[in-house]
Amino acid sequence: MIEITYSQSIGSVLTLEKRTQLKQIHENLYNKQGKGSDFLGWLDWPSTLDQLFVEKVEKTATQIREKADVLVVIGIGGSYLGAKAVLSSLDPYFKKESGLEVVFAGHQVSGEYLKQLLAHLEGKRVMVNVISKSGKTTEPALAFRFLKDYMEKRYGQEATERIIVTTDAEKGALLTLAEENGYERFVVPADVGGRYSVFTAVGLVPIAAAGYSIKDLLAGALDAEKLYNNTNFDENVAVQYAAIRHQLYVEGFTTEVMATFEPKLSFVQEWWKQLFGESEGKEGKGIFPASVSFTTDLHSMGQYIQDGKRNLFETFLLVQEANEDLTVFEAENDGDELNYLAGLSLQEFNHVAHKGTSSAHLDGGVPQLSLTIPKLGEFQLGHLLYFYMISCAYSAYLLDINPFDQPGVEDYKNNVFKLLNKPGF
Repeated sequence: MIEITYSQSIGSVLTLEKRTQLKQIHENLYNKQGKGSDFLGWLDWPSTLDQLFVEKVEKTATQIREKADVLVVIGIGGSYLGAKAVLSSLDPYFKKESGLEVVFAGHQVSGEYLKQLLAHLEGKRVMVNVISKSGKTTEPALAFRFLKDYMEKRYGQEATERIIVTTDAEKGALLTLAEENGYERFVVPADVGGRYSVFTAVGLVPIAAAGYSIKDLLAGALDAEKLYNNTNFDENVAVQYAAIRHQLYVEGFTTEVMATFEPKLSFVQEWWKQLFGESEGKEGKGIFPASVSFTTDLHSMGQYIQDGKRNLFETFLLVQEANEDLTVFEAENDGDELNYLAGLSLQEFNHVAHKGTSSAHLDGGVPQLSLTIPKLGEFQLGHLLYFYMISCAYSAYLLDINPFDQPGVEDYKNNVFKLLNKPGF
């Protein structure tokens, strides 16, 4: 499903010593004995998923499409990035003439954004899906305060039927609010962290509501789960990706630049940055995840990659086949001097651009990997996202850190709460 290649300069990474280390990580991971093992619910989630749950999500999604023109998804970090990554990869570039529009709120604090969002909702049928394990995360809680007020003023008692809550099963402010108001509820599993939650209700409800096949998405994840539970590391590309990253890190390449030639993958890049950044960046360790979109960024960041500080390596995420394409035609007056491209599709141009870019950056001393998926579809995205999650777990364990906590995130929150005189801070 995913093909991996890497530059010869990286050399052999699956040494006997590394294989022994990786096998121990595998055993700890699948026996749920490593650091953070109480947050490994995502590991076998695709294979243990209750089909009644999938049917409930699909039924709710159908009801959303019947009752609403716009679904507002409120969440931050893993509570929105997984769904946003999938939707951005599958949605058309330009607004659909019909069908449900999915928009996001609570992923930042901007009064202008929220005010314009509320204005955008006027004249449209609206439903809200608020996602938060605790219900107290400041950014989504602020957005929900405004949107709950908007919904209640506009719909009155009917607002109860137009708000869906995805939260903890047993505790939290949002759970209490949902129980008091009778909102439909979905559960954020206690053993699945936010950045690993795309295949739970956190990601599935918005994705299904948008009309995409969550069964195909989950089938792709299941395919990856089976494929990468494999100690034959010569065949396991997820482990190879983790091992190559670690080897480069040891050699001093501490920044990974994910480069893609498909703009629709921009939020896969954002999701990937959160996944690896929060999982690896602790105890003074970790690879810094960055991203660029080519060929656009070849006219800006390409200069730094080519000639800048040699502490970075580059991972291309490539899509082999375009869902739609155009072929360059021959013009009678070759004023733009592009007739030499006649007969070449734009996707083929991007493949050539990748080869040319790769060669140039290799000459500039940048180690490289390429990950290639066949095309953009639900199955392929499900496989890709699980691939990254399992690779990330291996990567963090190779650094001997817990992949599933984020203690540093609390520091900025505490400082902000103190400055705002929040009670208790």
